[in-house]
Amino acid sequence: MWTRREMLAMTTVLGAGSAFAKEASVSGDILRRKVPSSGEQLPAIGIGSWETFDVDDVAPVQPVLAKFLAGGGRVIDSSPMYGRSEAAIGKMIAAIKPAASPFLATKVWTTGQREGIAQMERSVSRMGAKVIDLMQVHNLVDWKTQLATLREWKAAGKVRYIGLTHYGALDELERVVRAESIDFVQLPYSVAQRGAEKRLLPACEDRGAAVLVMEPFAKGALFAKVKGKALPAVAGELGCTSWAQLFLKFILGHPAVTCPIPATSKVAHLDDNMGAMRGPVPTAAQRAAIVAAI
Repeated sequence: MWTRREMLAMTTVLGAGSAFAKEASVSGDILRRKVPSSGEQLPAIGIGSWETFDVDDVAPVQPVLAKFLAGGGRVIDSSPMYGRSEAAIGKMIAAIKPAASPFLATKVWTTGQREGIAQMERSVSRMGAKVIDLMQVHNLVDWKTQLATLREWKAAGKVRYIGLTHYGALDELERVVRAESIDFVQLPYSVAQRGAEKRLLPACEDRGAAVLVMEPFAKGALFAKVKGKALPAVAGELGCTSWAQLFLKFILGHPAVTCPIPATSKVAHLDDNMGAMRGPVPTAAQRAAIVAAI
């Protein structure tokens, strides 16, 4: 199996002949997506923190977050489930002092009202934020209890948006999305994981819920699928110079998607991912071509 680094080196060479792809990846305004419940515009590529920011010493990973924020990124997703990630994010943001305020998203992942409030208060403190932009019920754990608290927090101005997440129970997540009024849904979706297309993504679109996408590279499995393959012609049409950018563009081609949140601890991978924020969004025919290419 090839590593992401090897794939990146290979696709840089193979894509060098496409002048359009080169130009589109480094120029022009970044893609933005609207949050349906408010109209707020968010940059179309965010960053996750599962494992990558679970560190005591932030020095090795701070350049990644600094480059993300300097490049126009805003959405940073975490969870108390992610070990030291929330505290690391808070420490890095305090050191970086970005010009534009980050969009901080984290989660509540416990049972009981009192426990949920205590956990969310710890998250606010760890991330160094007066207000959390998005608080999500992680994996639907005790969602009725936690969602009630989240609505109180939103009314009080402690959080700006509320949401739900799950990595696998798509049917259950769809039922809750259709029954409740929420701002965001976080779900797994990629060229290799398309189960959300059937009902969940349409439900989010119908109910006006923004969508954050976890696992946009199917936990790295997509790079194994394209091992040894040259970038298809559709990559040049979309201004993509790597498979990673093409995989992210496929996701952004779905009208319900607001922001994929790939996690990385490497600046080169971050630069590559951010390239997907430029150039056109694929049409249905171009998305079909991306599927066919793998």
